[in-house]
This record gives sequence, C-alpha cells and structure tokens, in this order.
Amino acid sequence: MRLCYRITMVAALTFFVSWTGVRGETPGAGDFRATLLGTGIPVPQPERSGPATLVEAGGQKLLFDGGRNATTRLYQLRMPLRDVGPLFLTHLHSDHTVGIPDLWLSGWLGGPWARRVTPFRVIGPTGTKDLMTNLERAYAADIKIRIADEKYPAEGVRAMAEEFAAGGVVYDHDGVRVTAFEVDHGDLIKPAYGYRVDYDGRSVVISGDTRFNKNVIAHGTGADVLIHEVAAVRPELLKDAQVQRVMAHHTSPQEAGRVFALARPRLAVYTHLVLLARPGVPALTVDELVAETRKTYAGPLVVGEDLMTLVIGRTGVEVVRRAPSLGSSVRSN
Repeated sequence: MRLCYRITMVAALTFFVSWTGVRGETPGAGDFRATLLGTGIPVPQPERSGPATLVEAGGQKLLFDGGRNATTRLYQLRMPLRDVGPLFLTHLHSDHTVGIPDLWLSGWLGGPWARRVTPFRVIGPTGTKDLMTNLERAYAADIKIRIADEKYPAEGVRAMAEEFAAGGVVYDHDGVRVTAFEVDHGDLIKPAYGYRVDYDGRSVVISGDTRFNKNVIAHGTGADVLIHEVAAVRPELLKDAQVQRVMAHHTSPQEAGRVFALARPRLAVYTHLVLLARPGVPALTVDELVAETRKTYAGPLVVGEDLMTLVIGRTGVEVVRRAPSLGSSVRSN
C-alpha cells in the first residue's frame, strides 16, 4: 500500500468568541470522519489534550473517551455540545474520564453551543454506572440550583449510563454499529476495551490503552483507519522504576508496527502519545517515533495531532491537520 501526500495550506480560521450556532465549513467534509480531540496523556500539556476521539458517521456524533479539554476542542470545531453522544469509555483511568463533568454539565447550559434537553448517554465497561452515579452526587447542588434558578430542563442533565461485561456489539443505530473488544492494559487495569465503528462499508478502529494485543489485530484487520496508542522513551530512562511501570502498560512503536503490519489498515494513526521525558533526557521526537515504527511496518502512517480529522472516503482517507491554537488547516491526501 502507498499513501501519497498532497499538502495544501488553507487560510487560517479565526476562532470567534461569539457563537453562530452553525458549524463552519471544514476541509474534506464527509459523512464518515474521525477527529482526534486529544492525543495526550495525564501530563497537562497545552498542545496535546487528554484522550478523546470524535467519530461522525451518517449524522451521528460519537465520542470515545472524555479526557481533559475535550469540551474545549469540540467548541473549537464549533460543534454544539448537545449533538455529541453517546460517550463511549475504553476504561476508567482518570485521564480518559476527567473531561466528563465538563462535557456533561456545560452541554446542558443555555448558550447556543449547548442546550441539551435529552439525557447524557454514556456507554462503557463495568464501573461506568458507578462513575456517573457518583458524578451526579458530586454535582447535585449545582444541578439543583440551575434547575431552580436558570430553569434548565432536568431531563437534559440526567446521566443515562449503560455498561457491558464482555466484548460485542454495544451500539447499533441507523446504520452505525459499534463493537467493543477487550484489550490488555495490564493485569490490574481491568476492564479495558477498544472499539470498532462500522458504517456504510467503512470502518475505524480505536485501540484504547493496551499492550500488544491480538484482539486489536483481529478487529483492525482490513479497517480503513486503525487509531492506536503508543509509548516510547530513550533507553537511559528505562532505569527509572516509574518509567518501567508505565511502559509495561503500553505498546512500543516496534510492537505497534507489528500490529499495523498484520492488520493492514488503509491508514495507521498514532494517538495517546506516551513520550516520556526527564530533566536532561528529552522525549522522542515525532520523526524518531516514526523511525522506530518503520523497523516493523512500512505502510501508511500518520502521527496524530489534536484536532486532526481523518475523512474516511470510499477510495481513500484524507488527513486534515489543524493547528489547535490558530485553527489553521493542512490537507493531506
């Protein structure tokens, strides 16, 4: 397989504080697209938000994980928060869930970018119901005040949590099917899942947090886009016990390359970049990460960035890059 890049600079989009209520024109508009809202880790890096991926299929807007800053990224896309859902959780680590209260509660507020009037739906593995029940308790005072004072509809803030205990189809609506599959994020980090989204003969797979795992290969085989986590450090950092523990829960670029080589997606994409650094020992660069992956994989590969959109067409995948701070875009075919 060969991926040819045609890069076109698109005029920078000014991010307006005022809200039109209508999503602006975006490069490569299509009926099946995945946008990386957050490609980072627990480190609060401004350029890489917490894990979150938006999948738009046939008018539906599905969100996978709710990491830090997910709501802000959606606002940068000028997408009304009321339109986003369900939210699917891969696992219950904090970096994948800390953005939930913001999305849930801000999406209920009265601005044109919010105004949810239906329940906030969350689908995830065992433990999802407890998470949402406890969040409702934590914010009970705020909810009570806003219903009484601002007259927001109670139904719009109700959390509707659904959970599953094993892999399989967890969502099937109007031609969009979501299948959960178990992954291996470590012996004590269970449950942990990845997801495959199928729509109109096309598919996108999200690995979730995992070590090298055959389930990712099985569900990713032949997918149009396979979005996979990755972790890499310089050899001298492997003496650090904490670094060793982190690396033991993730997939190295060489291992990810093996996954890609066996699954053969139309396009492989990195997200959740665990590129650790310490004083005097810098993180791997993107070029170095790619070079490590090329030891085991020679196919199409893109290193994800926040607000990067993957437009999944019938004959190819278009990659649209945006600079998060400027809203500028670069299109690659």
